[in-house]
Amino acid sequence: MKNAISSDKAPEPVGAYPHARKVGNLLFLSGVGPRQRGSKEIPGVTLDADGNIVAYDIATQCHSVFNNVKLILEASGSKWENLVDVTVFLTNMKGDFATFNKIYAEYFKENQPCRTTVEINALPTPIAIELKCIATID
Repeated sequence: MKNAISSDKAPEPVGAYPHARKVGNLLFLSGVGPRQRGSKEIPGVTLDADGNIVAYDIATQCHSVFNNVKLILEASGSKWENLVDVTVFLTNMKGDFATFNKIYAEYFKENQPCRTTVEINALPTPIAIELKCIATID
């Protein structure tokens, strides 16, 4: 695919899409969650035998998702400081926003991209957070 980018370190996409796509000097990341490459386990998530979420740790998921974004940016020739827009999807705004917002502030001390945070009722895999990002490429 033209201008499509995949990272060999970030989690495998769960559908027919690349990790990112370069258009001019902009980099558009597909939705990024906290899963880890090559593993069925999701950091910070406990599932029952049917794959339903029994418990989750939003802090662990936040750290993992930020790491995955960083891996994709680096594989694409960009970097964390080049993020210009972040859309955040949370499945429990009331319960998770304060923790997410605190951790987000730790990662974005210097660079502060535009941000939109929305609550949704589910994500394609049993996770509580997903990011959709836009960055520049130098």
